[in-house]
Amino acid sequence: MHTHRFLVTGGEKLEGIVKVGGSKNAALPIIAAALLTDEEVILHNVPDIADIATMEHILHFIGVETDFDGKTFKILAKAPANVEIEHELVSKLRGSSLLLGPLLARNKEVRLAFPGGCVIGKRPFDAHLHALESLGAKVMESEELLHLKTDKLVGSKFTMTEASVTATENAIMAAVLAEGDTTIRLAASEPHVQDLCKFLNSMGAKITGIGTHTLRIVGVKKLHGTEHRITSDYLEVGTLVLAAAITGGTVDILDVVPEHLDIFWQKLREVGVHFDLGRDMVRVLPSKHLKAIKLQTAIFPSFPTDLQAPFVALLTQAHGKSFVFETLFEGRLQYLYELERMGFAPKILNPYQAEIEGPTKLKGAAVASCDIRAGAGVLIAALAAEGETEISNIYYIDRGYARLDEKLNSIGAKIKRLK
Repeated sequence: MHTHRFLVTGGEKLEGIVKVGGSKNAALPIIAAALLTDEEVILHNVPDIADIATMEHILHFIGVETDFDGKTFKILAKAPANVEIEHELVSKLRGSSLLLGPLLARNKEVRLAFPGGCVIGKRPFDAHLHALESLGAKVMESEELLHLKTDKLVGSKFTMTEASVTATENAIMAAVLAEGDTTIRLAASEPHVQDLCKFLNSMGAKITGIGTHTLRIVGVKKLHGTEHRITSDYLEVGTLVLAAAITGGTVDILDVVPEHLDIFWQKLREVGVHFDLGRDMVRVLPSKHLKAIKLQTAIFPSFPTDLQAPFVALLTQAHGKSFVFETLFEGRLQYLYELERMGFAPKILNPYQAEIEGPTKLKGAAVASCDIRAGAGVLIAALAAEGETEISNIYYIDRGYARLDEKLNSIGAKIKRLK
């Protein structure tokens, strides 16, 4: 997988209809949450991507039965083994940290090597440990692994140390089987956190405040099996919308939940992109003149950090000086050096801020994908560039998007996958 590359011929207008897949960021915690019951869980609309395969591999290691046909994922966790989950298994997937909450609740102990994943700034585990300690976990000191134990989990009132998505998800998964009531303040409220809560409620959990920054959970003794459809991927929606907008085509994008992207639609209007929103779809229309804006990322419902790089690719074509302020991850602007190879001259003010002056005539070049969303950003730029762009490290893109090249090709892009 590591050696695949994309060869993109730019300048093609995207036209047609494309359907969005299930959300990776919802599927991973929901698969982890299936460990909270000894009954079968059936998940639909699961994306067929590398991160899901890695998670399935970890489940097999702890003795959990699974069956995945590329869309429907069945999980039966009769008795997950209380074993140390080794570095080799978790090093490729930072999302493997989502096993802390459910395994602690199920086995009263969890031992997990420090997880890996994307290189977008430091993402320490303090927020996870603070939340789980608040519910009665004891953290055993270790340089090599995350080791937590508990006699029993007990509901409590606490504030997250930061609105971390995965730490919030771990706290929720631990709290649903804890004794008594839990109130989590400064909880992350992203669409994938909401989907996890809805899934848990369908298993018999009692969670209220879904979609807000204060969650209330009444602990229950047991959860049962369920069937659930993973929510559609709002980050894929944004990526496809930006691809259509930068090429000036007319594209219908299906299976959209519009309220997942309120601030994104607002920013598109500010830039001057024309589009029509339906109940569960969006039509992107050709736009004549794009205007520079200020783009600042923050926690949901503000502008998502994961759409910052794809949006900046569009801003290279806007008239004037745009200002980008990435408030969450210090490594997130690295992809601007890749766009420089394509003839774009960003002014990087510091690790969090940059000025983007346009419009720039982008030219094909050899570039690399530095993380999942940076990969989507350079791919969108390549669609608008003159000539051919070769993108290496597309392993990252494949980790976050199911067959993005095929979807874009189906609406007129020219992307070849080179092995």
